Amino acid sequence: MPTHSSNVRIHLYGHESSDPRDVAAYFGATYSESAIAESELAIFVVDPSAGIAPETIAIWQALDEYQTPRLIIVNHLENQIADFDDAVMLASRVFDQVVTPYLVLHDDLGLPCALIDLGTLQTTDYSNDIHEVSQSSEEHQILVSEFRTEYLEHVEAAGEGAFAAGLLFPAIPLWIERNIGVEIIRSYIREIEEALPSSS
Repeated sequence: MPTHSSNVRIHLYGHESSDPRDVAAYFGATYSESAIAESELAIFVVDPSAGIAPETIAIWQALDEYQTPRLIIVNHLENQIADFDDAVMLASRVFDQVVTPYLVLHDDLGLPCALIDLGTLQTTDYSNDIHEVSQSSEEHQILVSEFRTEYLEHVEAAGEGAFAAGLLFPAIPLWIERNIGVEIIRSYIREIEEALPSSS
């Protein structure tokens, strides 16, 4: 399994997730069960079917004091017990207001197969190894229009650099075996890396 190496001190949390250590290793993070003040990025893994444990919520609240940048990863989407939208609603209720830069599109069997970028309205198809990027259909654009408006309003209100400043909390769908969300998560890690004083 390929892993991501980074100069960023990343801690990953998720008491209720069945594989937090595997996800942590994949993205070069350290799994922890307590808030780490020295974290430069905190990643919270949410399994839609498992909910969010009180211990995980307490860690999120503790990191508020340090204004730590935080990213939510929603995994186990292939299980179809609960979906990305359910996890986002829950995270927004128990953490802080979460934003969704990407939404999940499903195939005829109900499995995640593509992501639509709410910023550009481009679709990335993960149903094969090519990961073809194309402009979304008019039908999809209509379906996501309200979500897109809400997302853009949050981004504008938060301001430039809000994620690295710990003011904007993106939720990203992840299915490692299909590469869904993998490069997006790495791009957020790079954003933190570039924002560090040593990178300027």
